[in-house]
Amino acid sequence: MSGQRKNPQARDRTIGAQLKAVRVEQTSLNLEAAAKAIGWSTATLSRTENGKRHITSEDVATMLAIYGVPITQREELIESARTGTQAGWWSRPLPGVLPDVGTLASYEASARAITDWSLTSVPGLLQTERYAEGIMLQDGIRPQDIEMRWIARLRRQQVLPKIEYVAFIHESALRRPFGGVDALKEQLRHLERASTRGLGVRVVREPMPHRALLHSWLMLHFPEAAPVLHVELWGSSVYLHDSEVQGYENMRSMLDHLALSGAESRSMIEQLRERL
Repeated sequence: MSGQRKNPQARDRTIGAQLKAVRVEQTSLNLEAAAKAIGWSTATLSRTENGKRHITSEDVATMLAIYGVPITQREELIESARTGTQAGWWSRPLPGVLPDVGTLASYEASARAITDWSLTSVPGLLQTERYAEGIMLQDGIRPQDIEMRWIARLRRQQVLPKIEYVAFIHESALRRPFGGVDALKEQLRHLERASTRGLGVRVVREPMPHRALLHSWLMLHFPEAAPVLHVELWGSSVYLHDSEVQGYENMRSMLDHLALSGAESRSMIEQLRERL
């Protein structure tokens, strides 16, 4: 057995919620009593039920046995946990690609809706190859790693036809020529086409409240679990959960009010491209 537990992924949110439902509905155990029976700390069980800890099939088997769950239900949940760990390409590391990218991809693949708020560049889910490569080169990514990072980004983009997606993009991000002027023209044309394919592309103009200018973020909504917020950092990322997300849900409503409509945004993007 490996000594290092994997980072939590989207399937852990769903499995954790199911395990919590079993404890609450099928046992008389509160959180503290259940944790003591399993042999865990209360904090560990809480993190498990909230999907903030990677849940193995062995964890599920142990918990359900202690909860006295019928064998048929137990086997179904254990199998769900076992197969979920091999659900997609992100379960196999790609050379030169940060592990956090795989974690994010797993969340995106399980989401029913995604909202992007981007201050400095076009969001990764809408980037073209030359534009993305331009950003990576400026960031000092090794040339031998750029191709694999682009492949990972392209694979992430495959979720777009399957979900509700809207990108709120600050107007200044549309003027930064990552990869050169021709790459920016191509990127802007791609945004115009994306908005005609049912993807939400909304431009946000100045002035803006300060709290919206602090950083970019990506919000994920799931069918069976609470929303999660992803914030990209240099070389890593953080995820916010539960009450931490509420302020950003309010911010999303604010952006929806401030942003240009889809048609107005498409017109502005077209004008910017024609001026280049």
